[in-house]
Amino acid sequence: MISLTAVSMAHAGGRLALDGIDLSVSAGERVALIGPSGAGKTTLLRLIGASLQPTTGLLRIDGVDPWGLSARDLQRLRAGIGKMHQTPPIPPRQRVVTAVLAGRLGQWPLWRAMASLVYPLDIAGARAVLEPLGLAERLFDRCDQLSGGQLQRVALARLFYQQPQLELADEPVSALDPALARAVAVALNDDAKRRGVTLIASLHAVELALSEFSRVIGLRNGRVAFDLPAGQVGQHHVEALYAGAGAGQVAEAAKAEPRARLTRCA
Repeated sequence: MISLTAVSMAHAGGRLALDGIDLSVSAGERVALIGPSGAGKTTLLRLIGASLQPTTGLLRIDGVDPWGLSARDLQRLRAGIGKMHQTPPIPPRQRVVTAVLAGRLGQWPLWRAMASLVYPLDIAGARAVLEPLGLAERLFDRCDQLSGGQLQRVALARLFYQQPQLELADEPVSALDPALARAVAVALNDDAKRRGVTLIASLHAVELALSEFSRVIGLRNGRVAFDLPAGQVGQHHVEALYAGAGAGQVAEAAKAEPRARLTRCA
């Protein structure tokens, strides 16, 4: 379980990215974060992932304050958290297979982690998670030969290979066409439901958040504007959340997504 109590996060200069956040997420929940750009979605994900320490307030992951842990225990905690970034931090010259296997570097002993960087030790495992995403044939390609959308799917495959207990996805479909965006959102949710793990994802497409996630949290100006089951989020909630946002953000948030499917990962 994740709990945040009166959590605030200040940028250099004192501007608050998060302002007095109180919320809890139970194990196995699938939560979507929505809100205009600059609302604090990415900061909140980084904080939950123990990448940022709150300026004030308390974060607990499974009852533990990560910032009270030793360096070794903090590393062990982070190894159980899977993170999918909007722009995947994948070295451009790295092979796809190596990028996928990197999902378990934090779980492997040092000798295996080092050996895998030289020669992939689980090619079959990497292929198994790439196959449903339509990228098995790119297994040995360099990542700088892929499109932005393909790189996002490689990052998704790495998350599936890692099999973490907490999955954090920051705009996981931003570089994908509408049909593939829905398919990736479905795949993320299917994986979380099948393994009974917690999924928290930030999304610009409100329709995807409402149709694929069970709970939706709206953020605005670093604060929780609403926190509701997806079926209880009304048009008035969305309009108030994006009031004053640029026309492009409103259009992105409102657009519907055509349906497509990806084969479920084994």
